[in-house]
Amino acid sequence: MKAGDVRAKSVDELKDSLAALKKEALNLRFQQASGQLENTARVQTVRRDIARILTVLEEQRQAAV
Repeated sequence: MKAGDVRAKSVDELKDSLAALKKEALNLRFQQASGQLENTARVQTVRRDIARILTVLEEQRQAAV
């Protein structure tokens, strides 16, 4: 997910995406702990996407004030 794609979404869409990514991150952590994780790069990708969404949400919050 690119930053431009994230900025194009509404706040509700961003919050939905954030919840889904956090759930996926939890599942990936469980898979990693049990040794079943095949795509280890996905953990980093999910964490970066979460950070992008949180950054854009904070930017939008500060712009609204």
